[in-house]
Amino acid sequence: MAGWIVLAAVGVLLFWMIMIYNGLVSLRNDVQSSWKQIDVQLKRRHDLIPNLVSTVKGMMEFEQDTLEKVVSARAKAVSAANPQSKAEAENVLTQALGRLFAVMENYPALKSNQNVMHLQEELTSTENRISFARQLYNDLVANYLTRIQIFPNNLISSLLGFRREEYFTAEEAARAVPGVNLSLRGK
Repeated sequence: MAGWIVLAAVGVLLFWMIMIYNGLVSLRNDVQSSWKQIDVQLKRRHDLIPNLVSTVKGMMEFEQDTLEKVVSARAKAVSAANPQSKAEAENVLTQALGRLFAVMENYPALKSNQNVMHLQEELTSTENRISFARQLYNDLVANYLTRIQIFPNNLISSLLGFRREEYFTAEEAARAVPGVNLSLRGK
């Protein structure tokens, strides 16, 4: 009789460990899948940028430095390997694109060019998709980290080598609150 009780206890313990393991694997796979979705949107962004640069290059003769910074930032973003370095490179690329769009405002011919307007809309749409994908990724990372850190899951996760995932974070410059002067006098 005692042997059956021990066997039942071992069976319940084994079943419990399998359930925890399967739940952690499922969450880890969700995080990895979410990262791949970000990667798909970033590739789309990277594919649109050369088209935009080549479209505006001829009209922006005096802004070659801005275009070179966009091309350089894109190259670094494409070659970034892990989520943290990719996040940093993408933030630099976002800033370079922002400067490009700001400079483009000074060129009326660009603002009226349908190809440029279409590419800007495509990039804006892609930026929104990237933003939503990053938010989903960070939510899944939070769920995953919670699950691997709570007791008793932490015993199994550390024993079986589940590692921490990193959040996709904004750089310090993106967190700064912009100053706005709404006065009509230039002070």
